[in-house]
Amino acid sequence: MGKHKKSGQLTYKGKKVDLDKLFSRIEALEQENSKLRKDRRKALRRYRREQELRPYEAELIKLQEHLERISRPMIILFEGRDAAGKGGAIQRITFYMNPKHYRVEALGRPTDVQRSQWYLQKYISRLPSGGEIILFDRSWYNRAMVEPVFGFCTPEEHENFMLGVKGFERDLVRQGIILIKFYFSVSKEVQAKRFEIRKTNPLKQWKLSEVDLQVQAKWDDFSRVKYEMLKKTHTRETPWTIIRADSKHLARLNAMKFILGTVDYDGRNPNLDYDPDPKIVVSGAAEIEKMSADMLRNGRFIE
Repeated sequence: MGKHKKSGQLTYKGKKVDLDKLFSRIEALEQENSKLRKDRRKALRRYRREQELRPYEAELIKLQEHLERISRPMIILFEGRDAAGKGGAIQRITFYMNPKHYRVEALGRPTDVQRSQWYLQKYISRLPSGGEIILFDRSWYNRAMVEPVFGFCTPEEHENFMLGVKGFERDLVRQGIILIKFYFSVSKEVQAKRFEIRKTNPLKQWKLSEVDLQVQAKWDDFSRVKYEMLKKTHTRETPWTIIRADSKHLARLNAMKFILGTVDYDGRNPNLDYDPDPKIVVSGAAEIEKMSADMLRNGRFIE
C-alpha cells in the first residue's frame, strides 16, 4: 500500500477518526501480512525439502542394516572449508540411522601426548568395526588443510603426512573398509554470508570460532592446499568426491545419493533416482582439472 501522505480527521457514523493512526495501522497490518506470507513460503519450502530427503533417508537405513548383516565397515570423510555445511550434512545423513551402529568423530588439534605419536595413531583407535559406519567431521586431512595454513604443524610434518596417507588409505580399503572421501566446496560469497549469520544469530553463534574470523583472509591459501591435497591423494582406489555446497539442501541430497550408490544393498527402492546431479557432485579428477585451468586462465584458483 505504501506510505500515506494524508493526515487529519474524518467523521464516520458520528465518530471522529484520526487518519494518521488509521493509515499507520493499515501499514502495520500489511507488513505483518507480508511477513506471514514470507514465513509460509519458507515453511512450505522447508517441508518440500524434507519430503524430498525422506525416501533417501529411508534407503540409508536399509544400507546401514545391509552393512550390519554382512559385517562390512564404512568410513565417510567430510572435508571442506568452514561453513561449507559438513556438520549439517552429517546430521541429515544420520537422522534416522540406528545410533548403535554409527559414530560421528570430530577430533580437535593434537594434544601434547598425541604430538609425540604417529599422527594417524589417534584416528586408528576410532576406525569402525564390522557393520559400523564412522563419519569424520574433518579427518586426518586436517594435516593437509587447516594445520599448514595456520601453522599448527611444521612443513616436515605436513610433507610426511602427504607421503604416507595414500598407503594408509589403501590399507583401509584392502582390509575391506568402504572409504568415501567428500570435499564440500563453497563459494567465498556464500561462506561470508554464512559467517555473518553465525555472528548475528544467537542460536548459531556457538559455531563461530577465532579461526572462522580468519579464513576469508586466507581464502587463497586454502585453495592452494586444497589443490595440492587433491593432486597427491586422489587415487583410483581412494578417490575424492567434490560436493558443490552453496545450496545446503542440494549438497545433502546428492551426498545421500552418492553414498547409496557405493553399495549394492538389499531392498533398494527401484522408484528412486539415485544418480547425483553432475552440477553438484564432481569427481576429484575433474576438480583438479578445473583448478588447473583456473590457475592458467586467471592466475589464481577459483572455488
